[in-house]
Amino acid sequence: MLENRFAVAAITVAALTLIPAAGAAASGCDPLDTRACILPFPSNFNTVAQKGSETGLRLNFSASQFPKNVKGKSGFPPELNRNDGFSPGSALLTYVPGIDIAATGAAPITDIAQYSKANAPIVVIDVKTGQRHPIWVELDTNADAISEAKGQLLMIHPAKNFLEGHTYIVALRNLKNSAGKTIPAGGAFASLRNGKPTGAVKARRAGYEKIFKALTKAKVARSSLYLAWDFTIASERNLSERALSMRNRSFAALGDSNLADGKVAGKAPEYKIDKVEDYSTDQSTRIARQITGHVTVPCFLSKGCATGGTMSYAKSKKGKFDSIPNQQGTMQALFICRIPRAAMTTPARPSLYGHGLLGSPDEIDAGNVDDMASEHNMMFCATPEIGMADEDVPNAIALLGDMSKFSSMADRLQQGLLNELILGRLMINPSGFAAAEAFKSTSTSQSAIDTSALYYDSNSQGAILGGALTALSPDFTRAVLGVGGMNYSLLLPRSVDFDTYELIFKPAYKSRLDRMLLLSAIQNLWDRGETNGYGQHVTNKPLPGTPKHNVLLHVALGDHQVAQVSAENEARTLGLVGRRPAYDAGRSFDKTPLWNIPSLTSGNAGGSALVIWDSGPCRIGSVFETCLENDAFDKLGGVGNPVAQIGDLAPRLGRDPHSRPRSTPQARQQKSEFLKPAGKITEVCPANSACHSVGWGY
Repeated sequence: MLENRFAVAAITVAALTLIPAAGAAASGCDPLDTRACILPFPSNFNTVAQKGSETGLRLNFSASQFPKNVKGKSGFPPELNRNDGFSPGSALLTYVPGIDIAATGAAPITDIAQYSKANAPIVVIDVKTGQRHPIWVELDTNADAISEAKGQLLMIHPAKNFLEGHTYIVALRNLKNSAGKTIPAGGAFASLRNGKPTGAVKARRAGYEKIFKALTKAKVARSSLYLAWDFTIASERNLSERALSMRNRSFAALGDSNLADGKVAGKAPEYKIDKVEDYSTDQSTRIARQITGHVTVPCFLSKGCATGGTMSYAKSKKGKFDSIPNQQGTMQALFICRIPRAAMTTPARPSLYGHGLLGSPDEIDAGNVDDMASEHNMMFCATPEIGMADEDVPNAIALLGDMSKFSSMADRLQQGLLNELILGRLMINPSGFAAAEAFKSTSTSQSAIDTSALYYDSNSQGAILGGALTALSPDFTRAVLGVGGMNYSLLLPRSVDFDTYELIFKPAYKSRLDRMLLLSAIQNLWDRGETNGYGQHVTNKPLPGTPKHNVLLHVALGDHQVAQVSAENEARTLGLVGRRPAYDAGRSFDKTPLWNIPSLTSGNAGGSALVIWDSGPCRIGSVFETCLENDAFDKLGGVGNPVAQIGDLAPRLGRDPHSRPRSTPQARQQKSEFLKPAGKITEVCPANSACHSVGWGY
């Protein structure tokens, strides 16, 4: 670890969680930041004591605190208050009038190591360990005229996710404006800092004295403070208990109650085949057969698990704070499987495939997927990643206009994860697909499936959701997450894909500040269905009753759709090593490329790793050119793209490299070698060079 350790006396979480009880009220705004009602965010001001929760808290927001849409309806989703803390990937948000990040000397995204400097102006301290947490700081680059009238939002990002159940203190000190002058603290906080609180903050004096004491021990002078507050991260149980309960009950119904042993037990899920298509070699030289059908899955949502359905919960037992969803019948989940020609001679390795943003399982017939299947004898099966599948587009549109209903997306994502887990079991249970005529070889009459192991290989949204699926999976222990990342609230403002959704989101919530606050708030629900909420259990610390997993994360340098920074944050959170050199000269803005990500070596190649693939600088033919907007550049036959941008902006220049890694034969070879029972991360790139994807001349 490269992080510095600081001698901060240990303070118990119990002591600090008393802070909000004296001052918070579900209908009140925090006077420490009057720019918006829920700023600073996240904050224990907006929690209350909760008996039976793992943290001793629960969130305590109300509709009156949240931004309203143009129809005057609050964007507050009531399901937030079922959380016992905040998102592990929370951006820490506040407003500081006139702050200049460079003049202040806060750690930028290009030099995260500055967070550990003794005089760092913005620090985040883990109360339990007494250590600083690695962070980087930026202003909202995209602030619109409505927001900029009062200044840009200050955003403090964790460089790897905060730890579950831990409480943190945020301290801002010696902040400077562009003239280099120190920005004075606001009146409410200054009164607390000076030991003479008045008005609405008077009742918070005792709690804040504990914060000031901790900061003094961390060598943060009380007199230097512009603002300080604390927040608590949701517990492991609170983040994962819904999905785990759904999984455990569903597999127990099949006859398998020991999911940690890696053994398939019990019966196969029920299913029916709707269509079998055999392809001639004229139709496809790579794929021999496609099978379409439906698998029966326990349903834990209203509306028969149709889009917009939500969970209902069993009543918690006295003294407990549980969120165990009720089963509400069953659903029929569509599946599509494609058998490569090679499997007609030698059984294929089975792999689940997750589709792209608001897409469908039909994407399983993409050229790169068929290439992977054919070149490496793999059978891919897919089911809609419901919650964020094409059938959910109407619900997604509705949510962009009314964020108060966001739990319908978060709940359905978890059902989608269960559907994939059940399909995976069907793929490797000997009495499942392997026993069906449709999945047998026409030449040998034997099963075309090697049921000894299941794998996961997906891209884009399939990778973002795939980390959560990996953490939950009892049947595959090796996963490739292609052009993935985590934390939608971090990556969406940095994605060209969000342009379309802003056409609805922006008219509904006209202020950029309101939209950023809402994205940060709903991340606390999104965590239940994407990697951000499971990051600490994907490769290490397996969830209860779950085997350990290994992950290979492929990243496209300067990706226009999935922000590269979200992938590097994921790599640090998952504990991945990184293939070096990650970049050729001049292809990174970072002072220390892959900061705090250890190097991939022959000794750790059997574990989990990050590999960055570069499409190269912009050029047309053999001539290097200035990068143009993506569409214009594409029309000229240009290839390549600039390095990842600084700021919360979507990259738009050059050709989008998002699809390049999966289209590169060497990358597919690396994936294949990893997706084996004793797989390793093999070297497929030139020595002393970054990995070059198609477009570089391969």
